[in-house]
Amino acid sequence: MRYLDIGEVASASGTAPSALRHYEAAGLIASVGRKGLRRQFPPEVLLQLRVIALCKTAGFTLDEIRGMFGCDGLPNLPRAVLQRKAAEIGAKIAELTALRDTLEHMVACTAPSHMECPSFRRLVAAAGKPA
Repeated sequence: MRYLDIGEVASASGTAPSALRHYEAAGLIASVGRKGLRRQFPPEVLLQLRVIALCKTAGFTLDEIRGMFGCDGLPNLPRAVLQRKAAEIGAKIAELTALRDTLEHMVACTAPSHMECPSFRRLVAAAGKPA
């Protein structure tokens, strides 16, 4: 098996070498040794890094992400946790959609004052309701 050195992993993944060292220290990824002074990683680390990036974008903490990897280092994503996060993201999308709609209306509204506009008042009321 051909291992990738830290520079190759950084280049292929777009992850800074310092972040790779941090992820390794945090137990998210593991090197298999060194070649000279350069850490060596199995090719599977690229999949792990994509999963880490996806989970970070979704709002998971590094501790939560660490718990999503099995003993073999491969993703073992618990469906219930993913479903809860998907619901949180869905609620955030709805909130941001309402905000966007309100702002777009404010730009296009021809009322003398936004406070006089029934559509604006309706949008603000809808945006202010808990999801």
